[in-house]
Amino acid sequence: MKILLIRFSSIGDIVLTSPVIRCIKEQIADAEVHVLVKPGFAAVLKSNPHISKIWNWEKGIIPQLKQQQFDRIIDLHHNLRSLRVKTALGKPSSSFPKLNIEKLMLVRLGINRLPNKHVVDRYFEAAQSLGVNNDGKGLSFFTTPDEERILEQLPPDFKSGYTAIVCGALQVTKRIPHDKLLEFSKAINGRIVLLGGASETDIGAKIEAEIGTRAMSFCGKTSLGESAVLLKHAIAVLTPDTGMMHIAAAFKKPIAVVWGNTVPAFGMGPYMPGNDDLIYHAEAPNLSCRPCSKIGFPQCPKGHFSCMNQQDGASLAAWLNRFSASL
Repeated sequence: MKILLIRFSSIGDIVLTSPVIRCIKEQIADAEVHVLVKPGFAAVLKSNPHISKIWNWEKGIIPQLKQQQFDRIIDLHHNLRSLRVKTALGKPSSSFPKLNIEKLMLVRLGINRLPNKHVVDRYFEAAQSLGVNNDGKGLSFFTTPDEERILEQLPPDFKSGYTAIVCGALQVTKRIPHDKLLEFSKAINGRIVLLGGASETDIGAKIEAEIGTRAMSFCGKTSLGESAVLLKHAIAVLTPDTGMMHIAAAFKKPIAVVWGNTVPAFGMGPYMPGNDDLIYHAEAPNLSCRPCSKIGFPQCPKGHFSCMNQQDGASLAAWLNRFSASL
């Protein structure tokens, strides 16, 4: 059976599809799983052994997909773009409940009608017609031997363990402010590895300068796969609501999530079935303005950014230090 799974973006959303991909491949004897993504996100899936082919969403792709003669389409994006693909291919398809109205009610009215169900479990509803069930093994992420070589750059004392701190996020209102990153870094015991893109290079260097040899910044210096390797070998992870959070969850790491404008109630927090004790949700209390968006903004709509600025660094560090006590 040749199956096309659609999930255009983002990094985190694509990582969240990994259990569905794995279960389709393992539970359907002749399954050939193809995945359609935006070109910028193909790297998330490039090493996944459960995928037969990755297709990039680009001009002229639909005629190529038609030639494949897929038996089934699993739509895990569920928008007008994926509808266009399904209509053009004319094959049996299924999608998942996106719950946009319920999310909007929570954002605009503060009324929570969202089910207590993670998006991964909702993704599986799209695969039910194939007889595919959730195996309960959580997320998957795969790295290569070349990417593992990033560990060779760690000083010898780091190889006995470190806490990884994710410094960036795509949306500004999900990012941990620089002063908070410095505060958290100083409060965490033992060695720390800082991860982020080029825009986090300066804060990475500042934390290194403030903390000294027990901090090492890889901000702006690694590929996605290399950053994933550094998460994989961490003792614990501090992160905002971002794709790296989901990669850390794939490696079953203790994760402290610093929530800004988004909330766990959206059903897109760390997905680790049976491992709730490995997740710490850091949320500023008693803020009526949260959540202000299901995605994020380039700046705080209220101007105060209290969801991040009022984070309790002491409690956050105390939870993480349970795992780094031996470092």
